[in-house]
Amino acid sequence: MLRSMYSGISGLKNFQTKLDVVGNNIANVNTFGYKKGRVTFKDLVSQSVGSASGNGGGVGGANPKQVGLGASMATVDSVSNQGALQNTGRTLDVAISGEGFFQIQTADGIRYARSGNFYTDLDGNLVTGDGNYVIGSDNAGPLGQPTIPLGGGYKTINIPANAQNLSIGKDGLVTYVDPAGTLQQAGYISLANFPNPGGLEKSGSNMYSISQNSGQPTSATPSTNGLGQLTSGTLEMSNVDLSEEFTEMIIAQRGFQANTRIITTSDQILEELVNLKR
Repeated sequence: MLRSMYSGISGLKNFQTKLDVVGNNIANVNTFGYKKGRVTFKDLVSQSVGSASGNGGGVGGANPKQVGLGASMATVDSVSNQGALQNTGRTLDVAISGEGFFQIQTADGIRYARSGNFYTDLDGNLVTGDGNYVIGSDNAGPLGQPTIPLGGGYKTINIPANAQNLSIGKDGLVTYVDPAGTLQQAGYISLANFPNPGGLEKSGSNMYSISQNSGQPTSATPSTNGLGQLTSGTLEMSNVDLSEEFTEMIIAQRGFQANTRIITTSDQILEELVNLKR
């Protein structure tokens, strides 16, 4: 069989994967804190049909002769550049300007998120839309590792139902005024960063989990240890660029189409070979 047919098949598989990633990016164009995916390819092993030779005997050297055997998927990256901030005017909508992830306590352990649309539960604890606790701390600065139940300097952020003039500072400090008119502190929203944020695994619900290649988190309050600052009343939007995604969709479509032509042409050649006996 022709090598070109198998090369075309490998190309079809790759562009199918590329289209899957582009489709997921477009589906999440309005997902808060979403980081778009990107597919890269690499060539497969090349078959040598002629080896290289050095110069000598009055003649120069010759380059190797190789025929490629197709392509394969190299990586599926998460592009982690900052998304645009959208003003909402809602105090509990919080965006991170810079590096870092919110720390969320779930039933499956600590998860990490860039989306900051927070709420309060019946007891006044700061939670995500799924009811998971947002991890905070009593003091500013570096913190230990979060544990379950919360410890090591970590806590939940509790805002009483009768709190007034609620505000969240750039350093993550949550303050409010009690019924007696006294300014109270509910604690600091804490952030975490990783040696390799690109190594985090997406675990759904806008959250990430630690992987073997992400490293262990370094936790601190915002604006410390290289972490970004918080902006209350705004949300970080997806970093998906629709014009770029539609361009990538066209590239995937044309690449898929070109590889089908390779298979069709290879099939026509094989048909001619079969018909030689006639």
